[in-house]
Amino acid sequence: MTRVLTARTVNGIACYSPDVAESYADYPDAAFEVTDAEVERSFWVRSRNRLFGWLVQQDVTRLGRANLLDIGCGTGSFLGKIIDMPGLSATGSEIYLSGLKIAQKRQPRAEFIQFDVTQGVLDRQFDIITAFDVLEHVEQDEAGFRNIHDMLSDDGTYIMSVPQHAFLWSRLDEIVHHKRRYSRADLLTKLIAVGFEPQRVTSQVFFLFPLVVVSRLLDRSISGAAPTDDAQALLARVSFPRPVNWLFDKIMRLDEALIRMGLSLPFGSTLIVVARKSGA
Repeated sequence: MTRVLTARTVNGIACYSPDVAESYADYPDAAFEVTDAEVERSFWVRSRNRLFGWLVQQDVTRLGRANLLDIGCGTGSFLGKIIDMPGLSATGSEIYLSGLKIAQKRQPRAEFIQFDVTQGVLDRQFDIITAFDVLEHVEQDEAGFRNIHDMLSDDGTYIMSVPQHAFLWSRLDEIVHHKRRYSRADLLTKLIAVGFEPQRVTSQVFFLFPLVVVSRLLDRSISGAAPTDDAQALLARVSFPRPVNWLFDKIMRLDEALIRMGLSLPFGSTLIVVARKSGA
């Protein structure tokens, strides 16, 4: 039987999984400040927010009104892009308090809670659940998928992304505590097993994929000489000069355009799945 979690307040935040709120076992504490500093400049984050914002809008239009839960909201970047969407009520959840404290400052109008999706479910259901680059951080991803399924309304939609292709594993995956990179077959098998029916499956970072492959291979070869401090090492890998961010942002728009047209891109460093409950 699925465990329904209850909250207690810690530092002004409703915590449904307080025992892990400050463990930082699956994501480094310092990474929240690093990613928050880069979020507005990063071509990857900007592209992700545009595409996923569009996907959410499709479902809000379909449903008329929707209650959304963003699992692993980090510092609240995505919620900030959709919070004013007509008909949408959004809640951000994050397992670690460091990210939530930044998110609350950045998005004071949004609701944020502390929650470990592998431990159980919340005492309410949601019409849209999103989890962008989250489940690769946890050992028990099947439990996470099952709990997400149980929290989703019968006609709701689950929108998710994960890092793809095991051969791209590099020092970056280790820095941010990834447990795996998924294959398309592995992810779909796990989703179907808990009762999801994929509606849309596509890769992202398609046109930039050759550069991703080269950068990850180089990362493996120089990792021994790279900074050992996780914050410095992460910053070195996610920070790009302004002209590079501008150029890559334009290239990512090609990915977005093809996905909006309904095409499934065959490969890329990110895998995206839009799913609903089987038989819904």
